Amino acid sequence: MRIAIMATCLGDALFPDVVRATVTLLTRLGHEVVFPAGQTCCGQMHVNTGYLKEALPVVRHHVEVFSEADYDVAVAPSGSCVGSVRHQHAMVARRAGDTALTERAVAVASRTYELSELLVDVLGVTDVGAYYPHRVTYHPTCHSLRMLRVGDKPMQLLRAVEGIDLVELPQAEQCCGFGGTFALKNADTSSAMLADKIGNVLEVRPDVCSAGDASCLMHIGGGLSRLGSGVHTVHLAQILAATREQPVGAA
Repeated sequence: MRIAIMATCLGDALFPDVVRATVTLLTRLGHEVVFPAGQTCCGQMHVNTGYLKEALPVVRHHVEVFSEADYDVAVAPSGSCVGSVRHQHAMVARRAGDTALTERAVAVASRTYELSELLVDVLGVTDVGAYYPHRVTYHPTCHSLRMLRVGDKPMQLLRAVEGIDLVELPQAEQCCGFGGTFALKNADTSSAMLADKIGNVLEVRPDVCSAGDASCLMHIGGGLSRLGSGVHTVHLAQILAATREQPVGAA
């Protein structure tokens, strides 16, 4: 299968290893991965803060780039960005009265998947041949859980990883408090939510806290680091890409 990678802003600017891990994993599974070079932001930040007019050209650009690229399906290692493509793009175009863009946005959205969705629902695989000998707990991010409804697909994938000691996160479905600009506009509330999340992570004494969104891991990882906890954050894609020959450590 020919798969287009949607790198996301955070992947491009701060977490390129997550994007590389996604490519490594899909290539190992026998698929061709392509990178539509014109891609930029999906526009989620604009929409989430109410700037729908400003979001329109960003959405249009994303739709044009992914409409013109040659691929079967697209994937992003980010539930929030895929959530934007699937649930916001057509809405932005519709509100602007652009029928043609709305139709193209719907078409692009129908072929865009979050990583665990792609693996389990489209490629039909749960055991990706990964090896990760560390104690891991998993945080199901809000957009993947509530907007995309990926359910336990990430846990299915993690349970099949050789060598992993997978421990359930208490109150796992509770938000970490990031929420993009929410963490800036409501810093005190965000910090309180983060404290609860970190408390639950530390309760199960993992080596690693994983998730499917780099943004949430950035938030959680910052809190864990400030406490000197010794617990590291590693994206789901990096764990699934790890093998005996290409290990990804807990640090």
